Amino acid sequence: MSVNLEVVQEVSDFNGYYTGLVELLNRHISESSISLSALRVLVKVRQEEEITAGKLVETLGIDGGYLSRMLKAFEGNHLVSKRKSTADGRTWFLQLTAKGKKLLESLEEQSNAQIKELLSPLADDQQKGLAAAMKTIRHILSEESQLSTSDITFRRQLLPGDAGYLIYLHGSLFAKEAGFNLAFETSVCKAFYEFLETYNASKDQVFLALHGTQIIGSIVVSAFSRYVVQIRWYLVHPDFRQMGLGKKLLNEALDFCREKGFQKVYLMTTSKQEVATNLFKKTGFRKTGEKQLSMYGQQLFEERYDMDL
Repeated sequence: MSVNLEVVQEVSDFNGYYTGLVELLNRHISESSISLSALRVLVKVRQEEEITAGKLVETLGIDGGYLSRMLKAFEGNHLVSKRKSTADGRTWFLQLTAKGKKLLESLEEQSNAQIKELLSPLADDQQKGLAAAMKTIRHILSEESQLSTSDITFRRQLLPGDAGYLIYLHGSLFAKEAGFNLAFETSVCKAFYEFLETYNASKDQVFLALHGTQIIGSIVVSAFSRYVVQIRWYLVHPDFRQMGLGKKLLNEALDFCREKGFQKVYLMTTSKQEVATNLFKKTGFRKTGEKQLSMYGQQLFEERYDMDL
């Protein structure tokens, strides 16, 4: 797979910035005369109840001889002790002493204080955005750090900027995944304008999924009449699919429709949205109309789906 050179440069620039930031945040460690490698070992020993030297070599990728000398120093300084396995007398488990635990607690307190100082000039939204960006980096680059639904929050209230960002998401993602041209984004702009002009929270509802402060999923309930409602602007960002997020948003929207006493719900989609269409069918929607059109730079079928509530 080819790599964009601009992305390479951006990662390189970030690496330079990050290296300087790490040096700043780890200054208290150098002042404590303990190395980062030693700190990693102590943290790992605290995390796992039954950890051996061999397991440390395997999980941390540390040289065995270097680790052996480090553990001897830890024992000499009364930071780590050994406990023989009751199942195998040849196996020795490592554990932190009270002094070792106190050292880690002190270092963590100093680290947290530095992080608070770094974040204090930032507004709350900026702090949450920064944390979300860091989570995303870990998610993309590490197989062990997978996002789950616990990382996602939900909101039913539209805030300034939300509509513009949703229009952007629809325009950019549908262009990439369905080949739609600018006419599609124009259509979304017009439709959103009309929806916002008559928006009434007692019968209309917006459901947003967020990762940090970033909108990563949406679905909108728009009242068509007293008894009929339309589902619109259903979307989940590709980085957050396969988590059940789309199903949750759809069910939340349908529950709202039932609570408000609507009798029928319908939605319009195209033959390009096969994954979403399959979910609609599984949820109980039935296709009630289909029309072949030339739209958004594509030859496609516009489809209508209905469900009785």
